[in-house]
Amino acid sequence: MDAQLSNVLQQQQQQQQKHNLLNNTDNNKEEEEIQLVGFIVGDEEYAIPILDIQEIIKPIEYTRIPSTPAYVLGAFNLRGNVIPLIDLRMKFNLPKKEADETTRYIVMRDGDNIAGFVIDKLTEAVRLKKSSIDPTPETLHKDQGMIYGIGKKEKTIITILKVAKRLLSH
Repeated sequence: MDAQLSNVLQQQQQQQQKHNLLNNTDNNKEEEEIQLVGFIVGDEEYAIPILDIQEIIKPIEYTRIPSTPAYVLGAFNLRGNVIPLIDLRMKFNLPKKEADETTRYIVMRDGDNIAGFVIDKLTEAVRLKKSSIDPTPETLHKDQGMIYGIGKKEKTIITILKVAKRLLSH
């Protein structure tokens, strides 16, 4: 009897552990967060997933490349890698602005594609629950390839950009 009771108790413990694991997994899915880096371009706040960022640097010298769109400022050398530099103000049809002490380059990677983006100012690292990120509104349909979603943060909203596709294409 002791062996049977021991087996039954052991099976119950194993079932309880499986149940706990499943419940924790479900809770994690509900509370899953995405880590973002926030930044300003013009008067708007944007964010990108932190995992898409290779690094953030102060502006460095770049070389203009002929026959490229106006928003492609040129290319710069980062530790032996030639990286195209895209001005997000110009990409978003905002007036060009001279670099100042808050200007940064965000170097982003999507697979083999890599590019540097000029931003006006870094804001903060942000953690948002996936449940607080709405899909791109239908009215922004033409830009859906560039926008991941709209995040709600306290009393503000943040446009979350995708690195893939539209941002890296020039």
